[in-house]
Amino acid sequence: MDELANRTAQEVLDDHLSLAQARKIDEDLERNYAEDCVVLTVRGQYRGHAGLRELADLLGKEVRDAEYKYVLKLVEGRFGYLEWTADDGNVAIHDGADSYVIENGKIVMQTIHYTLNVRDPARM
Repeated sequence: MDELANRTAQEVLDDHLSLAQARKIDEDLERNYAEDCVVLTVRGQYRGHAGLRELADLLGKEVRDAEYKYVLKLVEGRFGYLEWTADDGNVAIHDGADSYVIENGKIVMQTIHYTLNVRDPARM
């Protein structure tokens, strides 16, 4: 795993997004997130891999089998920024935005923002 520590922020973010698209949550956490990472969202603060699993489960319940599109990805030094959308036919996200702090080949801090746009609340 020493080679993972030498990755650039760009390499970490690319690996994270690839594994996220493939829905390989456990592999993504192991490879790309520090065990003590902090994630800030409108829903609160989450810590570590357990917090990230909780957030992944929440998003999976809110937007089932969605197609995710990465609209804009920027990396500068140890910082990353991502704009994204998702749509599962009933729930759409048009304003997804994540920011990242990456150190020693791992994401140590992330912010996540998105708004759910529900077409048919009865199908939630």
